[in-house]
Amino acid sequence: MNDPQKLFPVDFFSRTDEQPDVEFYGPPRFVTHIDDRAVAAVSALYTELGLTGSVLDLMSSWISHFTDRPAELVVLGMNRRELAANEMAHQIVVHDLNADPVLPFVDGRFDAVTCCVSIDYLTRPIDVLSEAFRVLHPEGLVVCTFSNRCFPTKVIRGWLALTDEGRCNAVSEYLRLAGFTKVTAGLRTPVNTFGDPLFAVVGSK
Repeated sequence: MNDPQKLFPVDFFSRTDEQPDVEFYGPPRFVTHIDDRAVAAVSALYTELGLTGSVLDLMSSWISHFTDRPAELVVLGMNRRELAANEMAHQIVVHDLNADPVLPFVDGRFDAVTCCVSIDYLTRPIDVLSEAFRVLHPEGLVVCTFSNRCFPTKVIRGWLALTDEGRCNAVSEYLRLAGFTKVTAGLRTPVNTFGDPLFAVVGSK
């Protein structure tokens, strides 16, 4: 099949607000979109996976949730002011992945690619993750983390219709269709406790 997104239901990747994303994300938002417990879970996962080398943080902002700064961190996002405030970043790239899913990097450029609480906003996630596959070293990792909070008019309609388990399954399928293997998914915060849940889907090139 030429377009793997056609495996998903019609309108799965459409949104309530289809205005250009550059308009919505124009004003900077210097906030964290998940609570401290979920942030800590992201940081712990990055440490557990050993993301210490060259890392590309997709759909990034003013903060990347690493406990220790990687040897190289390239942050790619929509808002230049937010990216410029990211103290862990070595390089910032302003790029709208919904307008153009092609990543402006050579093949095999990174050890890892991360996407924190943003995968649900991509209208062509398989194309973007295929690009992540391309820019990773052999055996490189892609790490997608997400919670149950969002801007409901900007996430894809399919995301809003899914359960937490369904979202893990959908992102896992994105990764497989993009070429990743050894895909794992699960909850990273304690079960049946108060606070934002944090889910992670990890794949290997």
